[in-house]
Amino acid sequence: MSVEQVRVWLDRWDRGKDVVEMDLSTATVELAATALEVIPARIAKSISLRGDTDNSAMIVVAAGDMKVDNRKFRDRFGFKPRMLSAEEALEFTGHAIGGVCPFALPPEVTVYLDDSLKRFTTIFPACGSGNSLIELTLSELEEYSQCKGWVDVCAERNLIS
Repeated sequence: MSVEQVRVWLDRWDRGKDVVEMDLSTATVELAATALEVIPARIAKSISLRGDTDNSAMIVVAAGDMKVDNRKFRDRFGFKPRMLSAEEALEFTGHAIGGVCPFALPPEVTVYLDDSLKRFTTIFPACGSGNSLIELTLSELEEYSQCKGWVDVCAERNLIS
C-alpha cells in the first residue's frame, strides 16, 4: 500500500490532506523522532505480528519507547507473539517495513492500541511509506485505525540517545 492509498483512507475523515511526507526518512522510531524533533516515545510504532493462525496477522500500535512483552502478550492473547518478516508484513498488511501503519489494512488484519500511548495528547503514526506520518489524537487514532481495542502488552525498551 502506498501513502496515496492511506490518504484516500484518511479522506473519510477529511484528514488525508494532513499526511506529511518528509524529505528525511521516518522509517524507524529514532529517525522519525529526529525528523519531527519530538521524543521517540511520541512516535506510534506499528508492530506487525502473526495472528492466532498462520493465515492471519495483527498490528499492535505502541509508543516508540516500548516493545512487546512476551508474557503480557501471551496472557492477553493466549499465544506467543511472533514478528512478521519484511516479506510477510508486506504480504499481510500491504505496507513495507518502515511504513507499516494501522490504516487502509485488509479486513483480516486486526489492530490493537497499546496503553503506552495513553500518556500523550497526540502521537505520530506512519502513513504507508518510510517517510510519511500524521499527527493524531488518541481518539482519532482509535477511530481511523478501526482498532479492536486497547491492550497492555508492551514494556519499556532501552533507547540509546
